[in-house]
Amino acid sequence: MRSDGRQSRDLRPFAVTLHPNKYAEGSVLIEAGNTKVLCTASVEERVPPFLKGQGKGWVTAEYSMLPRATHTRNQRESAKGKLTGRTMEIQRLIGRALRSVVNLHALGERTITLDCDVLQADGGTRTTSITGAYIALALAIHKLAGTNAFDKYPLTDYLASTSVGVIQDIAVVDLNYEEDSKAKVDMNVVMTGAGAFVEVQGTGEEAPFTRAELDQMLSLAEDAIHELIQLQKDALGPAGERIGGGKA
Repeated sequence: MRSDGRQSRDLRPFAVTLHPNKYAEGSVLIEAGNTKVLCTASVEERVPPFLKGQGKGWVTAEYSMLPRATHTRNQRESAKGKLTGRTMEIQRLIGRALRSVVNLHALGERTITLDCDVLQADGGTRTTSITGAYIALALAIHKLAGTNAFDKYPLTDYLASTSVGVIQDIAVVDLNYEEDSKAKVDMNVVMTGAGAFVEVQGTGEEAPFTRAELDQMLSLAEDAIHELIQLQKDALGPAGERIGGGKA
């Protein structure tokens, strides 16, 4: 039994609120226990210079935490004049993960930027951002499809992410901050709806881990991500019907 009463394979309670931002083409507030992330998708009819004339689009992401998202106030990175290495790593991860399930040629010469703003952090902010950003992206693409923007639907599959770790020699899924701070092993896993791995980031924080522990963590992550993708499907409803279906 974990400190919050969960079993090792239990996710925290998740909640999804669609369209919290009336201006963005797609937006979602996603809550994983006490972690809350606002994800917005913004569409621009242009592409980065390195893609001009190639007939394909781009999906990218930015990530930030509100100053009081944590126990003590953190100075805004804009006030510091530069992004931290952690922030750059996370936003690259989000963008990279999302692009794995987007047909960029089908998207056309446009850019979709996902902004993931952490309102409150209690562990798992990057994995929750990926799961929420996917929903916002799906909403934006569904809206574009309503204007006959595509010949082929650009979203090829669902995508979600979770954390796993080893605490006192027990593998657990979806770590909160307290658990993350004392985990022997910390790992983030991103998978598609078809069950393919997109990213596996694992570190032995305090000690090496065995192949058996790795297999157990990946199994927990796979089951949890299956649950999260069902959550995405339920949240999107009709907006998710054409995902992976080809025709726009």
